[in-house]
Amino acid sequence: MSGFREPMLATLTERRFSNAAWIFERKFDGMRALAVREGGAAPQLWSRNEKRLDKRFPELVDALAELGGPEFTADGEIVAFDGRQTSFARLQARIHLTGATRIAATGVEVYYYLFDLLSFEGEDLTRRPLRERKRILKGAFHFQDPLRYSVHRNSDGAAYYEDACGRGWEGLIAKRADSRYRSGRSTDWLKFKCVRDQEFVVGGFTDPQGSRSGFGALLVGYHESQGLLRYAGKVGTGYDDRTLRALRARMDDLSRDASPFADQVREKSAHWIEPELVVQVGFTEWTGDGMLRHPRYQGERTDKAPEDVVRETA
Repeated sequence: MSGFREPMLATLTERRFSNAAWIFERKFDGMRALAVREGGAAPQLWSRNEKRLDKRFPELVDALAELGGPEFTADGEIVAFDGRQTSFARLQARIHLTGATRIAATGVEVYYYLFDLLSFEGEDLTRRPLRERKRILKGAFHFQDPLRYSVHRNSDGAAYYEDACGRGWEGLIAKRADSRYRSGRSTDWLKFKCVRDQEFVVGGFTDPQGSRSGFGALLVGYHESQGLLRYAGKVGTGYDDRTLRALRARMDDLSRDASPFADQVREKSAHWIEPELVVQVGFTEWTGDGMLRHPRYQGERTDKAPEDVVRETA
């Protein structure tokens, strides 16, 4: 139970149900992170794609050291708030920064919501039922900001979902109460989404028009099972000037001559890049020909590998 462990992931579903055998938690709009501490050493924070996050979120590492025991492996979500809502867009100001001065200059406070416990005091808990792991988790830490316990509801998932959407939440995660913790995608955890969004791989961009800086739109896609990068459309809204300039600088370093997409992309001003940049995009629906309708940029995802990005379906 040392170091990084691949996290357990939820599967998207269009079903909304209530069931006494399930618990229901808020779905946060943030960054997944695994917290690991061994033998009283400084805690480690790991992203879902095995990158260390300690230097980016030092206040969370300090809180884990102060408020947790000498040995644990916990799972949770790092979030920032915009008003009462968790905001991945607001978290963007922190995801690349290190150093106390630069972090403080953003003015962005982050919180770490813990929702599962994989090990505690040297004991592997992954084979124990989720409900028992949650009970142990609640007593394993002294929860105070920026460390928070992710509460859940029992049984009444359908009503909780309606309440969540009414509050403007991202959605819910439904979890089988007796489930073990297993790495990878599982149907023991299900996503009830109030909004449509997912990650996409950037394969190119278009020229800016008028007074706009940086670029016009990102050309995005997703991988099929055989590894082909399928084109899903262009994303031209959701950016501020700073993001436009920063992304353009990143993409210029990834320039390539040919399109990385398996499909033909009819964009006269297209510039192609190596498909290494992952972004989160909100949209209203998929069109009949497999394109995104009304896509909007939400932020960069440094916590997901490009090859893992697929079209998310229920």
